[in-house]
Parts: sequence; C-alpha cells; structure tokens
Amino acid sequence: MFLRRPSEDFLLLLECFLWYKKRMIRIYNTLTNKKEDFEPANGKRVNFFVCGPTVYDSSHIGHARTYISFDVIVKYLRYAGYEVFYLQNITDVDDKIIARAHETEEDPLFLSRHFAKEYFEDMQELKITSPSKYASASEFIPQIIKQIETLVKKGVAYSTPSGVYYDITKFPEYGKLSHQNQSTLLKAVRIEEDPNKQNDFDFVLWKAKKPGEPFWQSPWGEGRPGWHIEDTAISEYFFGPQYDVHGGGIDLKFPHHESEIAQQEAASDKVPFVKYWLHTGHLQVEKQKMSKSLKNFITIRDILKKHSSEAFRLLVLQNHYRSPINFAEAGIAASEEGVKRLGEFMARLQKYSDPVSRKPQSKKTIRMADVLREKFVQYMDDDFNAPKAIAEMFSIIKKTNALMDKRALTRDEAHDILHALKKIDSVFGIIPKAVCEEIPEEIKKLAELREQYRKEKRWKEADTARSELLKRGFVVEDGSSGPVVKRK
Repeated sequence: MFLRRPSEDFLLLLECFLWYKKRMIRIYNTLTNKKEDFEPANGKRVNFFVCGPTVYDSSHIGHARTYISFDVIVKYLRYAGYEVFYLQNITDVDDKIIARAHETEEDPLFLSRHFAKEYFEDMQELKITSPSKYASASEFIPQIIKQIETLVKKGVAYSTPSGVYYDITKFPEYGKLSHQNQSTLLKAVRIEEDPNKQNDFDFVLWKAKKPGEPFWQSPWGEGRPGWHIEDTAISEYFFGPQYDVHGGGIDLKFPHHESEIAQQEAASDKVPFVKYWLHTGHLQVEKQKMSKSLKNFITIRDILKKHSSEAFRLLVLQNHYRSPINFAEAGIAASEEGVKRLGEFMARLQKYSDPVSRKPQSKKTIRMADVLREKFVQYMDDDFNAPKAIAEMFSIIKKTNALMDKRALTRDEAHDILHALKKIDSVFGIIPKAVCEEIPEEIKKLAELREQYRKEKRWKEADTARSELLKRGFVVEDGSSGPVVKRK
C-alpha cells in the first residue's frame, strides 16, 4: 500500500499550525543587541513611550518613517492581544524653537503650538492613530522640576548661575545603550560651553532665563528645562520609574537616550529604567542625508501633495523598521503601483464574495486565509518583520487571482481572504480607504432584492430598488460576474 505524498499547501498549513502553537513575540533590544522574548512587566499591559518631535518647523518624511514604524508596532501588539498605553511627548520648549521664533519674531510657545497642530494633522493624514496620549513638555514643568530636585539631592546634579547640570562622572554606566565606554562616547558629543560646569561633558537639566525666552519659576531661579529631562519626567509621571518599551529614531540613541537612562536610574535607583529599547533606521533622500542646504528636505505635506498616504506607508513597511531607507521617486512610484494592485484586488474580491454576485463553482482548495493570517503573525512576531508579511500578502493575492480566473475559489473562501486582509490592514494601513469601506447590511439586502427582480424580469421594481440605492448614496455596477455595490 502506497501513501500519497502530502501537498505543499497542506505541509505549509501544518507548519503554520505547529508554529502558532508555540508562538512568542521576539523583539530586537538595542540595550542588549539581540532579539529577546517579549515579556512585559504586567502581563498583557504594555507601557510604551516614543520620543515625539521638536515642533519648530513642519515635520519631514524622516519623522514620518519613525512614527509609521511605531504606529504599526503598537497596532500589531494590540492585534496580538496586548493592552498598550502608547505615550508620545511633544518637545515644545527647546533651543531650536527659540531660535526659530527669534527669526520669525513670534512668541516661542505660539510658534510651537502652531507646528504641533500641523504635526497632529499630518499624523491623521498618514493614518497614524495609535498614540494613547500626547504630552507637551510645557504642561509638565512641575514634574520636571521635581525630578531635577531629586537628582540635586542625590548629588548627581549641581546648580550654577547658568543653570543645573547633570554630573556625568556620577553615572559610570553612561554609554551602556550605545555599547561604548564613556570616554570614547563623549569624544563624539558637542560640548555646551559654560565656565560654571564641573566637567566639559556634563549636560544641562535646567537653563537660567535669558531675554526673550519662555521661563518658569524654580528653586534655581527663573528658567526652562533642558531637552533630556523633559522625557523622563513625563514618562515617570505616567508610568513610574520603570516601564516596558522606549522607541525613537537611531539618531536619538546618543546622547538623548543615554542621558534619559542616566537621569531616571540615578533618580530612582531602579534598574533598568526601560526593559526594551527599539530604534528605527535613518531615512536618506537619493542616498544623501536630508537637509535644506542640499534642497532635498521633504516635508510630510510635500509628499502627500504628490502621493497617497498608503503608498508612503507601503514604502516604509517594505523596509524593516531597523533598516535604513533610501527615499527615491522610483521607489514611491513602485509603492503607488503596489497600492493600486491592492485596491484592484480588494475590489475584485469584494465583488466575488458578495452575496449579490453569482455563486462560483465550489472546489476544495486550501484555506489561504488561514495561511495568510498565520504567516502574518509568524513574521510580525519575529521583530515586527513587516516586509516579509507584506510579501506574503502579495503572494496570496497572486494565487487568489489565479483561482478566481478559473472560478476555482468558493464565495466563502473569497470572503475569508477579504476579512483576513482587512484585519491585517488594520495594522498596516496600506489598502486605499475607499476599498476598505464596509457596505451596510441593509444596502446589500436591497441590492440582492434588485438582482432578484432582474432575474424575474420585474424591471420596474428593479429600477425602483436601484433608485433607492442611489438615494442612499450607492450605485450598482452590473458586470459579467454579477453586480457590484459601491458608494457614489
């Protein structure tokens, strides 16, 4: 007796099932330089912080790359059953803001409010909806002062006529996130000249008031916070001295994130301040660093005038979040084509799976929706590998199109694939909005009734049903494989 060799599809499904049984999200932790099992401190509750922008100008596509990446990571964690509180700060008090305000002769806080509002609008346009809370530094001055007071009392910070500084010699582990010793690391830092500093590399926690700058009262006189202290004071207020995940662009790893660790671990005596550190790669434009002097500085608003948000998201997600991205017109044009393919496929699948459509001949085929879901989870569980998950989506699209061409896909299977893709897109956000829109059940029933009238040659009633659909904002397109209902 000969046993039949299992099909490749069956073996693939079996592999997915066995893997799913032992699944565990693994993420690359910059602090340890390796992938680790994701085990938050409080079970399914995740406290997640990402450094937001300094709002002194319009946000650019480098910002967009970082915030799309973390939008997808947070949405995937929620998809996987985690309750994520995603906190993002807004730096609205900073040297860059003050310098820009002096150029434009505006109030610094008015300027920062303007660009913060613009940033929030840009995030909506990019379908970035995952943050639970935005926290502006200017709203947390008491918390910032309290944390600085703690550092001064512990002897790791000191007051001078020009402000309060962190004594970097009091934190020997400075450099542990960058995996370099302190002396090597500090050679690369820009020194803030001040004759009152005890050490050249000490960084500022509080700056004494200067003419034309915003200021607040403090135990050290009128002044304003330094950049690094804003983030730890805000995160401690919401999460306490320790939390699960901190994210940001790779350019923030040093000195900003190193300084955050030094501040919070010295203030609380609790280690580690953050368990997992995630960093996104650089974005270049035509293989050059983006800068205004090179005239290749592209704002989010610039890119969205020419391209869809879905295309830019697809471009970002087809590169692993830790990898650098080279932005080029050819790349974004290819992403537009990819989005178009997705939209056309979803429309075809919607039509194929709609009860109004003709029921195709049923054939026994592998449940591709199950493979798609399980491969999506498998790749995303492996350090949020969106490029592989998206490649799997396009592979399933190719196979499904071939089956639909041969009428070898059942309506139920088409519906399952459609549903799986919509769930996956709740994480990725790369399918055009119009295609993702659900048709209300009563509209589907009205379209079915119209189709029934047409089969019975009750043309008057069919026309009445069509008119009613039009009144409600829907049209019916009659094609060779049956009618399709769409919004006008």
